[in-house]
Amino acid sequence: MKIPFLYSLRNLRTRRLTTVLTIAGMALVVFVFSAILMLAEGLQKTLVDTGSYDNAVIIRKAAGSEVQSGVERPQASIIETQPEVAIGADGKRLLVKELVVLIVLPKRGSDNPANVVIRGISESSMLLRPQVRLVEGRMPNPGSSEIIAGQSVAKRFKGGGIGETLRFGMRDWSVVGIFDAGNTGYASEIWGDVDQLMQAFRRPVYSSILFRLRDSSEFEKFKTRIESDPRLTLEALRETRYYEKQSEMMAKFLRILGITLTLIFSLGAVIGAMITMYAAVANRTDEIGTMRALGFQRRSILVTFVMESLLLGFIGGFIGLFFASFLQLFTISTMNFQTFSELAFSFSLTFGIIYKGMAFALIMGFVGGVLPAVRAARMSIVESLRAS
Repeated sequence: MKIPFLYSLRNLRTRRLTTVLTIAGMALVVFVFSAILMLAEGLQKTLVDTGSYDNAVIIRKAAGSEVQSGVERPQASIIETQPEVAIGADGKRLLVKELVVLIVLPKRGSDNPANVVIRGISESSMLLRPQVRLVEGRMPNPGSSEIIAGQSVAKRFKGGGIGETLRFGMRDWSVVGIFDAGNTGYASEIWGDVDQLMQAFRRPVYSSILFRLRDSSEFEKFKTRIESDPRLTLEALRETRYYEKQSEMMAKFLRILGITLTLIFSLGAVIGAMITMYAAVANRTDEIGTMRALGFQRRSILVTFVMESLLLGFIGGFIGLFFASFLQLFTISTMNFQTFSELAFSFSLTFGIIYKGMAFALIMGFVGGVLPAVRAARMSIVESLRAS
């Protein structure tokens, strides 16, 4: 004979204080667990969304990132003539040769310095990145000391707003426009004319080449030919893969940190659930004896107490995820380990994180409740009734 589910629910309501404290502990653990996963997911999503599957990035072999890369002009000319490069509506090749360097800028409000990416662009750079659009001001004139800044830079760094001036590369640069790049890494960059930036930083080589593929399926053939050409010491990557690699190290670090912290906190939550359930067993010894006398089997009593503990985990998990979902409203910044530049991104809650958070909460509930449930199920009728 089975014990009704409402019996478990009512017993939780009877012991409100211990139930609330246990649920709060589990909710906190799930909140921390979900927050760290959302942080890693947000970082990865920001960087992957930065790229386009139909674009290819060319950097120096083993460079790791554009900041560490160098592509000589003769090599860039060879890439420019490849048949896989798409042709734009104006008859020009959809290919840009860009420079990427790091500078240090003070933050607004605190004067704390942080690395910011400066990207030297040319005419087709915006065409290759449809997610980027100018929202204020105008594009920099070619051959001038004018720059445009991502919204994140304009908001967080001194001198990054429209009409302001930044000094780097021994020159003053006027901010003439602000661009919106959505939740991508470009929002944390400053763009200017590539030739002017190469002169200012005395860089004779490009950092990377970006181009649109004429046919996306031709990438592997292009990659094989370029990487086996003895004249070139270059590596070809799809743009999405390039940015995915940028996020791997940081995302892995965040996940390991999150799992470590969660395991430590979860020990406290499991112990809390176990104390709550042991107390429930101790306070209901006579009830257990009565149920056994009425014909309820040991298995039914075991399932009932496990169910109560799982309910604690479920409610704690739901509350933890509910509060964690509000983290999506915040934007934070951190250093990208791959490029050593500051990157702004938001927390991202996915179905996978909800599933993992809820599963983790139920596991905590099960582990915390199984031993007290076994104890309750093993009580004999005589001992239980005598204890009352």
